[in-house]
Amino acid sequence: MKTITCYLRRLPVIWKLMIGATLLMFLLFATYNFAQYLVLKQWMMHQERDTLHTMMSQVQVFLKDKTDSAESLKLPETQSYMRDILGKDQMMRMIDEKGKELLLAAKNFDPAWIAPVQARSDFLEDAWHGEDHILIYRSPFALGTERGTIEIATNLETFDHFNDTLLWVMVIGGFLAVCISALSGWAIANQFLRPVKALAGAIQNVKQKGLQERVTNIKNGDEISELARLFNELMDQLETSFRQQKQFVDDASHELRTPITILEGHLNLLHRWGKNDPAVLDESLTASLQEVRRLKGLVQGLLALTRAESSQSSDHVEFIRIAPFLAQIKIRAETLYPEFTFKLSLEQQDSVVKMNPLHLEQIVFIVIENAVKYSGENKLVHIAYRTIHHEVQISVQDHGIGIPEAELPNVFNRFYRVDKARNREIEGTGLGLSIAKNLIQRYQGQISMTSVENEGTRVILTLPAVSQT
Repeated sequence: MKTITCYLRRLPVIWKLMIGATLLMFLLFATYNFAQYLVLKQWMMHQERDTLHTMMSQVQVFLKDKTDSAESLKLPETQSYMRDILGKDQMMRMIDEKGKELLLAAKNFDPAWIAPVQARSDFLEDAWHGEDHILIYRSPFALGTERGTIEIATNLETFDHFNDTLLWVMVIGGFLAVCISALSGWAIANQFLRPVKALAGAIQNVKQKGLQERVTNIKNGDEISELARLFNELMDQLETSFRQQKQFVDDASHELRTPITILEGHLNLLHRWGKNDPAVLDESLTASLQEVRRLKGLVQGLLALTRAESSQSSDHVEFIRIAPFLAQIKIRAETLYPEFTFKLSLEQQDSVVKMNPLHLEQIVFIVIENAVKYSGENKLVHIAYRTIHHEVQISVQDHGIGIPEAELPNVFNRFYRVDKARNREIEGTGLGLSIAKNLIQRYQGQISMTSVENEGTRVILTLPAVSQT
């Protein structure tokens, strides 16, 4: 049994489904046919017994009404009546108490097949003569002073032949049904597993050829089709993630290479000539410290981006009232950037968002820091908020150098800086907006930007408003 179980486990799924469907059909058909066969057999046997019982009743009524002694049994009228009530393969015999035959009528039935037996009461008996199945009904009778037994017998050859035929029909029908179910099960299993095979083929192609492979031609509209769609979406996300990871490594390598190269150059300069030259020593130390600060900022930005991508929006969330929150942000911004003017515009209606206060503060300060960096000669930064359709929109507007329209789709990418040659003197790593985007998306929010060159840039933060409970 263990060997059979192990063998079945190794079978392909299509064979398992086909065998399972075949066995199920076989059990259902066999159970139904067997039950039907037994019911029909019992019903037909009951009918045969009822027939004998009716015949016995007719004989007894005739004897009571038409005869009054044993001699009347030999009358032609009595013998004719007895022959007329018999059917094919039946016999009626009357015997006295000593077993002597008083009357005999038979049709295609040999009386020698059954021995005379006295009966004290009515009873039915199943008997066999060779291959012939015989049903016998015996009942006592009395005619004047004569006592005896009436025997009515019927050969169940036709009954048995019909049962055998019915059984064979059911067996052959069951076999054909099992064969048809096996073929149908194989066809259905093959149709069912075709998209699974396509999915397995796509996974194998992904393994051999790369992440660009996808599952095609599965549009059944069923669960397998949905699985294929989810697989394709997953592969799209994986391909995007790997592409972003590769871009991230390339950009990080590029960003790290520049300050490391500068540091190496100044250290070599110090090693060769700067040990005894104060001017060279001062210049190299100043440049090196500047590059170390840039490296520190780059590392901190990468750590912040990693935390933004891995943090959960449900970590330490609070209900934040936007108006007082932005008022505090304005005060802190004026302290950090005293040379700038920050204008705050608030709605009369105070809205509430649900998120981590540190995350919201980090997002808003990233946007304000960018506005300050690129404001140019105009030192005015405008902060405002409004509520539209159950959403809170916080906007930060500067009036600086602006961003070309073609560059706007890329400003939220990691390490991306508009016109790096022009902005080389402006500190930054190009990670701030990417961090802000990852953080705000954790709370089902959005960040967008509009800009006009030499007129300014506006960043809009959109968050779902909630009712404070």
